[in-house]
Amino acid sequence: MKNTVLTSTHEALGAKMIPFAGFNMPVQYEGVNVEHETVRNAVGVFDVSHMGEFLIEGEHALELIQKVSSNDASKLTVGKAQYSCLPNETGGIVDDLIIYRVKEDSYLLVVNASNIDKDWNWIQSKNDVNAKMRNLSNAYSLLAIQGPKAIEAMQSLTGQDLSAIKFYNFVIGDFAGINDVIISATGYTGSGGFEIYCKNSEVKQIWDKVLKAGAKFGIKPIGLAARDTLRLEMGYCLYGNDIDDTTSPIEAGLGWITKFNKDFTNSEALKKEKENGPNRKLVAFELDERGIPRQGYEIVDQNNQIIGRVTSGTMSPSLGKGIGLGYVPSDQAALGNKIKIKIRKNSVPATLVKLPFYKY
Repeated sequence: MKNTVLTSTHEALGAKMIPFAGFNMPVQYEGVNVEHETVRNAVGVFDVSHMGEFLIEGEHALELIQKVSSNDASKLTVGKAQYSCLPNETGGIVDDLIIYRVKEDSYLLVVNASNIDKDWNWIQSKNDVNAKMRNLSNAYSLLAIQGPKAIEAMQSLTGQDLSAIKFYNFVIGDFAGINDVIISATGYTGSGGFEIYCKNSEVKQIWDKVLKAGAKFGIKPIGLAARDTLRLEMGYCLYGNDIDDTTSPIEAGLGWITKFNKDFTNSEALKKEKENGPNRKLVAFELDERGIPRQGYEIVDQNNQIIGRVTSGTMSPSLGKGIGLGYVPSDQAALGNKIKIKIRKNSVPATLVKLPFYKY
């Protein structure tokens, strides 16, 4: 089990630690609901240093990225980031990721912790153009400072104008007394805020100064459990739940990051799937009655026939009702369609709704 640099810090703060993606991670401190509301209404800080970072550089860097990723990375200018995925050869997804254009010929790829080795090997296997690749995952830490008060709470720590960093943009500058950190706005919570990428040797200083600067704004450390409820309220996919090696970006509703103005892994088959329509679709539902949908629960139609399974589900702290995602046949995926979720012996009625669940 790997630790982040801040593992002992989390333990000292009373965090409940769990194994997650091969790392010892804080799942909660005070409790999911308190932490969730802190991010929705004020500001919270997550240690997400388990994420992976790859640097792809050189004159053929873009060529390699275009070949392995579904989105059109040629649209990226320096200082911009892009959500994308790595399609596999059989219609599924190796991983989803964020691509940052750091310099003219230098790109930072941020990948999921559980897929670091898999992604590295996959991209390397496609690198017949000799782009320079460096795996920085073990050398860098990542903090996510999220919430509507993030700009106000953190502005004193940097000479950069935080309010000027638009969504999916970033700057490289000073933060909390450290130079050359990446300050990006690619949040996973839907409540605004920033991510700070820094060297492992710098993260403790940044963490301490973030908590000190944010104290009067009600900042709290936030665990992975609240991160999950926050992202689910926004309808953001989680790899391993809503997308994996067997789900295509088209059926997962990720057609918007799948661009067919270039060739990439399995692009011909995905293009046909988009033109013909997928056989199933990832849908969002809200329970019409009390209950908590969980991953793996059966989704049934009005005749109690199994039509799918829940991929992500929870009791939404913001809405006070059960919400979830799951795949159903395309002909049963219309908004407003009535389904049922099998929760133990009960079939709880639910309605298909438009994302996001939470609108701020």
